[in-house]
Amino acid sequence: MATLLQSCLESVAPWLYKDSVAWTAVGLAGTALFGSRFFVQWLYSEHKGRLAVPPLFWHLSFWGSLVSLIYAIHLDKLPIILGQAALPFLHGRNLWLLHKRRNRIAGLAPATSSPGRRLAR
Repeated sequence: MATLLQSCLESVAPWLYKDSVAWTAVGLAGTALFGSRFFVQWLYSEHKGRLAVPPLFWHLSFWGSLVSLIYAIHLDKLPIILGQAALPFLHGRNLWLLHKRRNRIAGLAPATSSPGRRLAR
């Protein structure tokens, strides 16, 4: 029985809805990537001696949420898809802001994002 997305996507991506050990591995990989970000942040904060968020945290957040979204689409369950859908965009935006900040610090980008508006340091 086709579900939410399967009826639309199965003709172009039949592999997406074939249950296998590989799909279980994809789901576990997404969970491991996303979950490991907390361990990385904790170690980084301990190293700094204060609460701190390393750039790796945002990379793990982005890739973990993207892999988890792909797995959610494989499962084809609306609550899981909706719970994962916005996360890659949010974490991707944080990566973009991090990239812009690094460029600004390196002198590769202007200090303002729009006329009259300074970026926070």
